[in-house]
Amino acid sequence: MVNKRIVLTGMGAFTPIGKTVFECWDSAVAGRSGIRRITLLDPSPFSSKIAGEVKDYDPSEYLDRRLVRRTDRFTQLAIIAAREAYGQSGLADSGMDPTRLGTIIGSGIGGIETLERDHRTALERGPDRISPFFCPMMISNMACGRVAIDLNAKGINYATVTACASSGHAIATAVDAIRLGHADAIIAGGTEAPITMMGLGGFCAMKALSTRNDDPQTASRPFDKDRDGFVIAEGAAMVVLEDYEHARERGADIMAEVSACGMTCDAHHITAPAEGAEGCARSMMLAVERAGRTLEDVDYINAHGTSTRLNDPSETEAIKTALGETMAYGIPVSSTKSVTGHLLGAAGAMELIFTALAIKEGIVPPTATLQEPDEECDLDYVQGEAREADLQFALSNSLGFGGHNVTIAVSRV
Repeated sequence: MVNKRIVLTGMGAFTPIGKTVFECWDSAVAGRSGIRRITLLDPSPFSSKIAGEVKDYDPSEYLDRRLVRRTDRFTQLAIIAAREAYGQSGLADSGMDPTRLGTIIGSGIGGIETLERDHRTALERGPDRISPFFCPMMISNMACGRVAIDLNAKGINYATVTACASSGHAIATAVDAIRLGHADAIIAGGTEAPITMMGLGGFCAMKALSTRNDDPQTASRPFDKDRDGFVIAEGAAMVVLEDYEHARERGADIMAEVSACGMTCDAHHITAPAEGAEGCARSMMLAVERAGRTLEDVDYINAHGTSTRLNDPSETEAIKTALGETMAYGIPVSSTKSVTGHLLGAAGAMELIFTALAIKEGIVPPTATLQEPDEECDLDYVQGEAREADLQFALSNSLGFGGHNVTIAVSRV
C-alpha cells in the first residue's frame, strides 16, 4: 500500500451536546451532559427512561421539506453533520474533482424509525399502504447515498455496519481507500437515531441500559463502581479525510493526521468481550505499529468507555496489556460518553473528533461523571475536570457487538 499521509481537514457534529462540532467540544471539555428524560416517545413503559437526544431539533430548519419527508431521522442528522464538515474543509471552493471525492458512513441500526412507522401502517391499514419510500428511507446505506447527492461526491461510496464500531470502520476504510488511490478526499463518519420503541425496548430487554432515571445527567458513568449500563443516544459525526499532499497544495487548514488504524475481531461472543481483552489490545498495538510509532509514544487514549459492567474493566485490561502496566498508569484515559451517552454507530467518529481536538487544543476532556472508580478500573481517567496536556500522539477505541475492535491513531501535524 502506498504510504500516503492522511489528514483531517473538516469536522461536523450534530449531537445531544451540541449542534456544531465546536459546541460539542465546549460541552465535552466543560463536562456538560446532554442526557435527559426521553421526549421522542413516552418513556414510562421502559425500564430506562433517559437518553441523549438532539435538543429542539426541527429538521425543516436545516433541510428542504421534501427531503425531510423522504428521509429517516438518521439520514437527516448525517446530512447536517456532513455539510458542516465539508464546509469547514474548504473543498467546495477548491475546484475538487467530484469523482475523486468519496463518502463512507456507518450506522449500526439505520432507519429504525421508518421501519417501525411503516410496520404499524401495514398492520393497521394493510401492506398496500406502505410508503413507496419505505425501503430507501430505512436501509443503512442511504445516509452515505444522500450525503453524496447533497455534496456531489461521485467517488467511492458505501456504508459500514458493525454496531458501535461502525463509524470507526468507516474512517479506517476511508484511510485505506485514500492510500490505495481510490479518492483524494473522503467524507467519513457515522449516524444513528435509535431512540424508538424497538431501539430503546431492545436494549432494555438486554438489561444493557442505565436505569438511573432520577439522575440522568450522571447516569452514564464510565469506569465508576456504581455504573449500571450505557445511556442510549442519537446523533451524527463526520470528518473530511484527505491525502496530505492534496490538502497542502490547496492550502487547507489541517487539524490533525490520522496516522493509522488497527482492526481486529474477538471471535468470542456476540456481546461480551474476549477474556483477557486480547482483541482490543491487539487493535491498539496494530494501530501504533502501523503508524510507525512505539507504545511509549502514546500520550492519550479516548476510550470506548460505555459505562457497562463488562466493557469498562475489559478495556482497562486491554490498555494495560497493550501498553504494559507502567505506561498504562502514566497516561490519561477518558470516556466522553460520560456526557454524550452512547451514539452507537456514530460514537467512533465523534470520539475521533474529540481526540483530534484534544491534540490540537492541548486539552484532555474529562470522564465528567466519574465519582468513585471501580477497583478493576484503576487507570488515570481524567476524573471530573478537563486537563491541559501537550499531546503529540493519541488513540481512539471503538468496540462493537459481534467482537469488532477498531483503534484509530491520531498525530499532531
